Amino acid sequence: MQKINIAVIGAGARGMYAYAPYLLDNPGEGKIVGVAEPDRERREAFCKKYDVPSDKTFNSWDELLAVPKFCDAVIIATLDDMHFEPAMRAMELGYDILLEKPISVSPHECMKLAEKANETGAKVVVCHVLRYTSFYRELKKQLKSGIIGDIVSVVHNENVAFFHQAHSFVRGNWKNSDETCPMILAKCCHDMDLLNWLIDSECMRLSSFGSLMHFKPENAPAGATEYCLDGCAAAETCPYYVMRYRENRSCHKGFMFYVCEPEPVSEEVFLRNVKNGRYGRCVYKCDNNVVDHQVVNMEYEHGTTVAFTMSAFTDKGSRTTKIMGTKGEIAANDLKKEIIIYDFLSGNTTTIVTADTTGGHGGGDSGIMKDFLAYVRGDRVSDSMTTIQVSVASHNMAFAAEKSRLENTVIETGSGGLKL
Repeated sequence: MQKINIAVIGAGARGMYAYAPYLLDNPGEGKIVGVAEPDRERREAFCKKYDVPSDKTFNSWDELLAVPKFCDAVIIATLDDMHFEPAMRAMELGYDILLEKPISVSPHECMKLAEKANETGAKVVVCHVLRYTSFYRELKKQLKSGIIGDIVSVVHNENVAFFHQAHSFVRGNWKNSDETCPMILAKCCHDMDLLNWLIDSECMRLSSFGSLMHFKPENAPAGATEYCLDGCAAAETCPYYVMRYRENRSCHKGFMFYVCEPEPVSEEVFLRNVKNGRYGRCVYKCDNNVVDHQVVNMEYEHGTTVAFTMSAFTDKGSRTTKIMGTKGEIAANDLKKEIIIYDFLSGNTTTIVTADTTGGHGGGDSGIMKDFLAYVRGDRVSDSMTTIQVSVASHNMAFAAEKSRLENTVIETGSGGLKL
């Protein structure tokens, strides 16, 4: 088996923990041989963990891409608005690319990158990791078998989880669409991609509604302070009080560590990070503007209709999907890893529970790495491959949904219809 050498551009959480670990577990398939990261502590931690040579360690993506091509592929895991330039340059140099989603925060740049991939022949895969989980692959398999006939209607929910919304979309990196991108793109391009793949058709038109309803200054409780640890009078009754996540022994605690430091940290470091840092800010007093709930109604090429809902106000992060066909229906819950199939003719119900898998996003992070390496080697890969040419469609749907929400209009998204 040909070993694939990879450089990582952006050694933050996604670069450090999502994709690179696959090569530690599967050293026969490839190796990390270079990194570009402006944060010194992250860069040094990454180099130590992956044994990156010092002469292939760079402070920035442009430094790494200024030297002659020295490996097979790059992983681009920079912030959302920093994908376009390194991806364009990497393709010009002959690299294949695993590109973190979204492709870009601009529809024009998304199209330019797809065109560049066609022009250069670069293999560019976008990190729609949910396609690569055993759960969604099983769901796709059942639909492809025709067990419920033709798909007529789909109800799909993105349950964000209240703590994830507070961390990422109120306090965190994706809080302000003017600085990054709309939430429907940052969070839900996954869902647009899944729907396209599962339905196996083209979305022709859509409409969308939603707003920032709760996380606003006028909803701050009495006595709320700028930072949670400033002696907030509402600490005991506020579900978003930052220390509540620290004290909780479930996913809340893990997520708090995840956003504070690249490694689990001491109590002292944790408190220092949240006392005056952005993750300790009052959720009602942040400079956030992205929606906390949104719906998108879609019509596909052969008449299939989809009702999609994204909401911050759920207990746990999950996706739930009900697919209604001409011969039966499917109810799927990715948190439970459960697919329930009901057959109209026999009246039988079949329940499939997919196996637990290791790695982030239900095994999707390692799954996409496995397929990407095979793709770069030239081996046969599954039909779930999210090439940039495929991914552009789901991005266009997200851009169209935001346009519809803001302009209160139906947007034509079919071939030749979308003009953004």
